[in-house]
Amino acid sequence: MNEWKLFRTAWTLAGVITLIVMILAIGTLDSKAATEAEALLEALERGPGPSRGSPDAPVTIVEFSDFQCGYCRKFWQDTLPKIEEKYIRTGKVRFVYRHLAILGAASVQAADAAECAREQGRFWPYHDKLFASAGPLAFTAGNLKRYAEELHLDTARFNACLDTEQPREKVERETIVGRAIGMTGTPGFLINRGRLIGAYPYEVFEEIIERTLKEASPRRRRDR
Repeated sequence: MNEWKLFRTAWTLAGVITLIVMILAIGTLDSKAATEAEALLEALERGPGPSRGSPDAPVTIVEFSDFQCGYCRKFWQDTLPKIEEKYIRTGKVRFVYRHLAILGAASVQAADAAECAREQGRFWPYHDKLFASAGPLAFTAGNLKRYAEELHLDTARFNACLDTEQPREKVERETIVGRAIGMTGTPGFLINRGRLIGAYPYEVFEEIIERTLKEASPRRRRDR
């Protein structure tokens, strides 16, 4: 469990400048907060992007993932449904997805496609389709467009988005940020700012979530 630790970094001036650019691009934050690394974590948790669960949930999980990653697929298949049932649907966990497209051009193109689906409010069905379809040549442009058709998206709009690489900047930015905060592999997670890297079994997530919920309860009572 050594990887699960609170993330705190002393930033160089150059790092702070880079963070400001990233923060302003990811989400809207005041100028004072934008000078701090804390603001970057806030942007990752609350900035625009696909999420599920209550915005008031006491625990926030940010996943950094690659659609070509076999371990990411394992997390999606085996662990995420259990987290969904016990914690997300009950308002205890908010789950956020961020791209860490590090396994080549097909990973980047699949991430682009997922963002094109998000523009039509269909990120999560498309996300599921990508993981369910993983395999050789699964993420060619033709197949990515076919998945959009099968999910009944506006294909003309989707195809134009994919062909012009409209989401590419967001995908690349999130990948850079993920690497900058120490996500050395996929899947990687921030759980209330604690870092966990790897497709651990559900029981590991359950232990961390339960511990975090207990830690969050006194703070929530004080804030009332």
